[in-house]
Amino acid sequence: MSGDGEGDPAAFVALHGAALRASGVPARYWESLSRKLRGEVFDAGDYFGIMQVEEVDDEEEGDEEMEEQLKKKPNPGNGPCFKVIVTNENGLQASNPNSVFLIDHAWTYRVGHARQQLLHVPGLLHRMANLMGIDFHGEIPDEGSIEQVLQEMWKYNQTYQLSQGTAEEKVPVWYIMDEFGSRIQHSDQPSFAAAPLFYMPQQIAYTVLWPLRDLETGDEVTRDYAYGETDRLIRKCVLLPWVPDEVLDVSCFTPEPSDEYYQAILAENKEKLPVVINPPVYAKDKVFKVFTDIQQVLNNLTHPRFVFTDSEGEADILYNFSHFKDYRKLSEERPEVMVNQFPCENLLTVKDCLASIARRAGGPDGPRWLPRTFNLQTELPQFISYFQQRDRRGEDNHWICKPWNLARSLDTHITNSLNHIIRHRESSPKVVCKYIEDPVLFHREDVGMVKFDIRYVVLLRSVKPLRLYSYDVFWLRFSNRAFSLDDLDDYEKHFTVMNYAPGATLKQVHCGDFIPLFEKQYPEYPWTTVQVNIFKAFAELFQVASAKPAPLGICDYPSSRAIYAIDLMLKWDASRDGKRIMQPQILEVNFNPDCDRACKYHPTFFNDVFSTLFLDEPDNCHVTCIV
Repeated sequence: MSGDGEGDPAAFVALHGAALRASGVPARYWESLSRKLRGEVFDAGDYFGIMQVEEVDDEEEGDEEMEEQLKKKPNPGNGPCFKVIVTNENGLQASNPNSVFLIDHAWTYRVGHARQQLLHVPGLLHRMANLMGIDFHGEIPDEGSIEQVLQEMWKYNQTYQLSQGTAEEKVPVWYIMDEFGSRIQHSDQPSFAAAPLFYMPQQIAYTVLWPLRDLETGDEVTRDYAYGETDRLIRKCVLLPWVPDEVLDVSCFTPEPSDEYYQAILAENKEKLPVVINPPVYAKDKVFKVFTDIQQVLNNLTHPRFVFTDSEGEADILYNFSHFKDYRKLSEERPEVMVNQFPCENLLTVKDCLASIARRAGGPDGPRWLPRTFNLQTELPQFISYFQQRDRRGEDNHWICKPWNLARSLDTHITNSLNHIIRHRESSPKVVCKYIEDPVLFHREDVGMVKFDIRYVVLLRSVKPLRLYSYDVFWLRFSNRAFSLDDLDDYEKHFTVMNYAPGATLKQVHCGDFIPLFEKQYPEYPWTTVQVNIFKAFAELFQVASAKPAPLGICDYPSSRAIYAIDLMLKWDASRDGKRIMQPQILEVNFNPDCDRACKYHPTFFNDVFSTLFLDEPDNCHVTCIV
């Protein structure tokens, strides 16, 4: 079972060295750690004990510090408080290569599965309730206890992410350490450090614990819950789940980020901007050679003025599935070759960038067509201040956490718990958007009033001048359960992406059938008027996205063309004169969308797209000019 060379230290380091270095585990502990992992040696009990803290003796020396620690216990108000102390009579020396310990994990899960596991895994709810100080004495899991664990677990959760595998496998994993690990308290001057380690031979994760200094018998074992965070305000925000506080004195104003922010994104993406070129001119009857790796294009583009080539070098049009990077080389060597992407288009397609550029349209609160959005990496204090202000005013505080760059609702969570949102910042870069608490619903005869979203495919022909079209067919997705602001982890109630959800039924309605049904349900809101407002939002989005030169905006490269899918919902809002209106809410913009349904039901789809983008012949195509 060993798999790391039967105790060969070099093999262990080859497998785990990078992770250990990244976590800061000193090399002097590696050999001992390898041995303990291989033998599953959990010897922390020989060195430490868990102590229950009943009350603070006022006469006791250091009582202020003790009270301070009590305030910071991870289970305030939940019965007894525990702390971990060194019990070994010889204390513990940091220089001793054996002073490294394994902590087992009591529960490992992905957030979307938490409720089901608490319901169905024998003994799990009982153990978690005990660990968190929640009263639960029954044998059968009850909703109240489960709800309490789901709230409290954000004070105990730790996280890691697998770097390899499918998109689903890369969704962050959360875990709760065993009773020993979970009772190690926070300190700003910690005596220990802890980090998760995924042990390859067993394919299992443990937490590694090691001392930061020598300790004597009776000294407390503590760790820094905001490890690595040096900014005082951010530390205060990150520690809020354990040390409740108000951040109302921080302005929730979120201006657009600086130019340097966009420069850094360009550098990180390794995108090379093109040189300035003259717009190429093509013969009126030219037949274009298309190089593509997209099967839907190969199967469905039948227009006589386009032929496929297997040679990238002789192509007139590069229609790539993956992101193109070296525009400089292309512009210098082959400026006449057209490409299905724009430099810096990630400003639209990555969620944190979308929120940033949208502020050009609506000031610090953003435009009316985008839910209020905060970047949890860079705007955490502003978000907490905004959340706490809304809380004080009694306003709805449901939010949706989304990773910057994952599709299909993966690792996306709806919550009204501030602790939940703060802790999600640790897993992967995320934005948090105001959840639409009053969406326009659609009546499904089989279910009732459900959420729905709409996908439009837009065609960007050029940036300067801005020329934007919408494909005349839009697509609809529906939730499978009637909407209400509860059961926030019920995927089929709150999400509409069903084609990837195992066992979920996929409700399909063609837009031609949808419009009369919609107008029957909402006779005062003709679809033509609704769509005018949708297109107005699209126009404004692309105007602000191209308002500044690259990398602060989409680059106006004359040989670029692109199609994007824009997902949106409608919400109830009030106009300036108090009239009830349907306000479009842009949810995301997708690069190179899946056009399978488009091709299946509209065989001319790619002929229309290519005619509009590459031939400048939109007139006989199923497209509408937006700008």
